[in-house]
Amino acid sequence: MVESTFNWYWLVDGLQTAGYRVLLANTNAIKKYDGLKHSGDEADARHLAHLLRLGILPTGTILPPEHRAVRDLARKRMQLVRSRTTHILAVENITARQSGARISSDQVKRLTAELIEQMPLHDDVRLAIKSNVAVINTLNQEIDRHEKRLQERVGARPEYDFLTSVPGIGRVLATTILLETGPIERFAEVGNFASYARCVDSSRTSNGKKKGEGNTKNGNKYLAWAPP
Repeated sequence: MVESTFNWYWLVDGLQTAGYRVLLANTNAIKKYDGLKHSGDEADARHLAHLLRLGILPTGTILPPEHRAVRDLARKRMQLVRSRTTHILAVENITARQSGARISSDQVKRLTAELIEQMPLHDDVRLAIKSNVAVINTLNQEIDRHEKRLQERVGARPEYDFLTSVPGIGRVLATTILLETGPIERFAEVGNFASYARCVDSSRTSNGKKKGEGNTKNGNKYLAWAPP
């Protein structure tokens, strides 16, 4: 029994290579009695082992290493896009503070060192904008490189063609849905997939009355962003 968070890839891959059967427990679906007097790692391990013996241990899917690698590359692309947006907004805010008028994101993307030099701003302000624009240009190159590699990895899959045939789903959305979903067979029902994509409302009711909400973050946050 091993407790881990973000750093479990190497351990699971090593155990599976050595021939061990590995299960990834879904901790969000495991509830323990709140009145227990003793709790800790040993007690948790015994509880999980008991659920496993009963055949009711909720588990998640362990995707193959090659699938995880491509999926994580898509997540890295999203991180780079968010970083680029941060720098674009920084330039917009700088110009708004200095001139009272905010330039658009498209204008920011077209800025060059020569155009920045022509702006009626203090030298130090222009230097700050140049720094942001330099980072934006670098991020553009990295994002383009990631998108080309992702297209090579998923573009030939029939599921990708099927997704991109849906109105409103382009290359980025199709790639995200495909990689974050994994084998669709792992979802027994349509409702299971909808819940995994965070498309199902979360509520607690008693005697027909709503008592609150909870578990709204259970599922895949990337799929929650992806559906149009």
